[in-house]
Amino acid sequence: MSDRVAHPGLAARRMDADAAAALVRPGMTVGMSGFTGAGYPKGVPLELAARITAAHERGDAFRLRVLTGASTAPELDGALARAGGIDFRLPYQSDPELRERINRGEIEYMDIHLGHVAQYAWSGFLGKLDMAIIEATAILPDGRLLPSTSVGNNKTWLDLADQVIVEVNHRQPMGLDGMHDIYYGTALPPHRRPIPLQKPGDRIGEPYLRVDPAKVVAVVHTDAPDRIGRFSPPDEVSRRIAGHLVEFFRHEIKAGRLSERLLPLQSGVGNIANAVLAGLREGGFHGLTAFTEVIQDGMLDLLGDGTIDMASATSFSLSPEGVEEFVRHIDRYRERIVLRPQEMSNHGELIRRLGVIAMNGMVEADLYGNVNSTHVAGSRIINGIGGSGDFARNGFLSCFVTPSTAKGGAISAIVPMVSHVDHTEHDVAVVVTEQGLADLRGLSPKQRARAIIANCAHPDYRPLLQDYFDRACRDSHGKHTPHLLPEALAWHQRFLDTGSMRGG
Repeated sequence: MSDRVAHPGLAARRMDADAAAALVRPGMTVGMSGFTGAGYPKGVPLELAARITAAHERGDAFRLRVLTGASTAPELDGALARAGGIDFRLPYQSDPELRERINRGEIEYMDIHLGHVAQYAWSGFLGKLDMAIIEATAILPDGRLLPSTSVGNNKTWLDLADQVIVEVNHRQPMGLDGMHDIYYGTALPPHRRPIPLQKPGDRIGEPYLRVDPAKVVAVVHTDAPDRIGRFSPPDEVSRRIAGHLVEFFRHEIKAGRLSERLLPLQSGVGNIANAVLAGLREGGFHGLTAFTEVIQDGMLDLLGDGTIDMASATSFSLSPEGVEEFVRHIDRYRERIVLRPQEMSNHGELIRRLGVIAMNGMVEADLYGNVNSTHVAGSRIINGIGGSGDFARNGFLSCFVTPSTAKGGAISAIVPMVSHVDHTEHDVAVVVTEQGLADLRGLSPKQRARAIIANCAHPDYRPLLQDYFDRACRDSHGKHTPHLLPEALAWHQRFLDTGSMRGG
């Protein structure tokens, strides 16, 4: 194993995961690696969860503040939540056990734009960082770390933490060497300087993570894969959504607002995102670029066939088959992929300068273009805002996509008023469902409402929305953004009461 840990002093700090977990004390704030199920520590969190469980059985309190890059995996979020070991969590999560405990009020959860986390940490808003637990592919002779399949907030955690545990995962391919770009030129206001990145493929930093070897208290060897599930093949609804977006891009090219190479793409994770990416290939696009957070199977396919020439991200989110493809051709992908810290991949200055086309999913949109992407019925968190707000507010185009209905038609994705606002109408340019696309640019609130009802609402709900809008235009206290306040959230209450927005 010495070939993965070339620093003699750090090699001497090797210990097993249980011994390393014993270094984590109750009440600590711990920054952990991990972003969308990639690059998270595989050994220490499981042993830490076992220690927390044992402490609780003895009647001892043992809870932690856990900070990550984004979602992780059951071996981290799930295990620690099940053990009752998380007091506070940020900035994004997707584990069912963790989500349930957050929604029961047992865990405090801060949902925050992913691009803001590093600044919050450096500014001291999150308190002192006691420990960082970071997965790496290898440790260099000078103590720097070869990152693994995600970068996330690792740079910030390593810089700020009092102590560091490094997990060296032998399952991560050494071919990752040279794929990362870690930028160390950031600063807090008023000392900031322009970030010298002009194209998605520019390399402006270093290929490795710096860490003070004196802070490293343990090196743990692991050999385990990232935990990322498979996505279902695109269904007819996803393909129709993708078709509307591709047609829209063609319209923008004809109007002279986009070129054949479009602008750098950002795409959320999931089946619809994969369908949109496949639609670009089928639409004959090539030579594209991506400035995004996550590279999933659909984008890897496009990198492989030349539809996309270069992709910048902070993490992978690949199926097992995608991992096999990536490792098999890693030398080719290393020339076309750059992995950055999420404070760079989600940086508003860069997103605006590059003119990114943002494509993200949503739970619901209302008549005026406000979008809820995180909550069910206004109070139950699903996952979190993630990076969608970073891109929606700053991108050249902000597109939000969803099927027009859910739960077998019991829920309409187009509602009179969203039950929770993540993206205001001012940050939403395009709304797309399988029914059609509403281009909201240059429209007043009432004009947006007419476009969304006509193009995006499901036929079963369109008459109900039109009736609400007509009566609101007639009876609302104000006529700029007409609403009937006693009815505005009635659809959500009806769903809670009867199981359907249309009523029982």
